[in-house]
Amino acid sequence: MSIRPPCRTIPGVPALIGLSLTHRTAPLAVRERLALAPAEASDLLAAVVATEAVDEAVAISTCNRIEVYVAGADAGSAEWAAVAALARHAGMSAAALGLRLRALRGRAVADHLFAVASGLDSMVLGEAEILGQLRRAHELAREAGACGPLLDRLLRDALGAGRRVRAGTGIARSGVSVSSAAVELAREALGSLAERPVMLVGAGKSSEVTARVLRSHGVGVLRVANRSHERAAEIARRDGRPVALDDLEAHLAVSDLVIAATACPHALIDAAMVRRAMARRPDRPLVLVDLAVPRDVEPAARDIGGVTLLDLDDVHARVARNRAARQSDVTAARAIAGAEVDRFERWRAARAATPTIAALKHAGDAIVDELLARNAPHWDGLTDADRERVEALARAVARRLLHEPMRRVKQAACEGDTAPERAARDLFGLGTDVKPAAPRVA
Repeated sequence: MSIRPPCRTIPGVPALIGLSLTHRTAPLAVRERLALAPAEASDLLAAVVATEAVDEAVAISTCNRIEVYVAGADAGSAEWAAVAALARHAGMSAAALGLRLRALRGRAVADHLFAVASGLDSMVLGEAEILGQLRRAHELAREAGACGPLLDRLLRDALGAGRRVRAGTGIARSGVSVSSAAVELAREALGSLAERPVMLVGAGKSSEVTARVLRSHGVGVLRVANRSHERAAEIARRDGRPVALDDLEAHLAVSDLVIAATACPHALIDAAMVRRAMARRPDRPLVLVDLAVPRDVEPAARDIGGVTLLDLDDVHARVARNRAARQSDVTAARAIAGAEVDRFERWRAARAATPTIAALKHAGDAIVDELLARNAPHWDGLTDADRERVEALARAVARRLLHEPMRRVKQAACEGDTAPERAARDLFGLGTDVKPAAPRVA
């Protein structure tokens, strides 16, 4: 596992640990062995929290990442309990798996997870799908009874940070993949693509990705032309239509957008074919996007009236502009996520004072209860309503007197200062046992 940077330990608060394996740290073959279906994730969480070392656990499993977050009294024991459980699931030794895992503790856990939720750690910068995946992981951990107060707050704050980043920046606006940039250029030329007839020429991986991007833009009339009918049908799916390459010209005449990406060694769409197709649709523009090398569309088609031809140079230029534009968004996104991490860390630090604050409240209530019981025999003339008013007044006075000490103890804990907490325990005779009891979130 990676060398851990120094992290602040908060006395009396469970240690926070994260284990991360992503497309950057492990090949697909390893990620496949660690992938967790929902039932497997539930079993893993149950196994981890069944150990004495771990109090809380959450597991996230996507195509590009497998991550486990745990909380426990001892960081080292909790970390290795999680590693061991993951290794058993993958059929690997804990030592071999540990070489692939990135281990995080303390604030670094929130730094990482909030960046993930913000789309800053995704293969496609700013992608929003991760928010739904985090939400499902949170729900699954709660259903399994593995998500306690610390991880519940961590996940809720991470989701909030992700939403704020997307609302406050343009990080998810501009595409930085070839397919997304190609579709953006087409939208600029045609306007909305919803309900426009679109044709993909070729059925390789590029066309598959492009089909997903097109559907996200509302395209509902999708034709896929390919030599293999089965592969074309697979990409077209139920809402599309596979077509034969021999019928390419006929479909050019009825398509508003054509995106070509084949491995053909020569142009499949020549200028003469485009000219004949345009003669059958004189008042409708046609956008051709050529993503192939060698080209699928003859460059001379660019000179035909009503035709917009975009090639890979155009698309790559758009990707470069989008990447440059996103750098300012990345800086702003990191600032928003960092502020949310600060807020979470203040909350986590304040939990160190929770036992003392609870003890102060208990001491105040005990004094009120004792005085009410001692004086009750002298209040024979009071009605029940009068007794309730006296009790309410006594409890209000106790709360008002204790409010400022409790606020200062909590504020000091947020700043890592335990002196006010010790002083409060001495002044109010609360003792020295400050171990918190952390009930599970149902």
